Amino acid sequence: QVQLVESGGGLVQAGGSLRLSCVASGIIFSINDMGWYRQAPGKQREFVALITKGGTTNYADSVKGRFTISRDNAKNTVYLQMNSLKPEDTVVYYCKRLHSSYWGQGTQVTVSS
Repeated sequence: QVQLVESGGGLVQAGGSLRLSCVASGIIFSINDMGWYRQAPGKQREFVALITKGGTTNYADSVKGRFTISRDNAKNTVYLQMNSLKPEDTVVYYCKRLHSSYWGQGTQVTVSS
């Protein structure tokens, strides 16, 4: 079955960096578009970034210039490098196989001011 497992979340000070990872199994990773989303308590899940199977990327305006999405097809992994973190980036981050209903379990990122 399809599994997406995120890791890399944690506590960081404002201005710091974290790198999230999402390892996929049960799919042919290289032919899938992948994305990162995030959700704050009581709010809708929102788009953060995507990377297509061809390597094209797109970002939400709120993270453009600070976050970078990348993929390593040999490792079945998609990454989200997050720099210049702000307290408002404190939410749960989810990996998604785009064009499907498959989500990871989420990883908490907390940015202290």
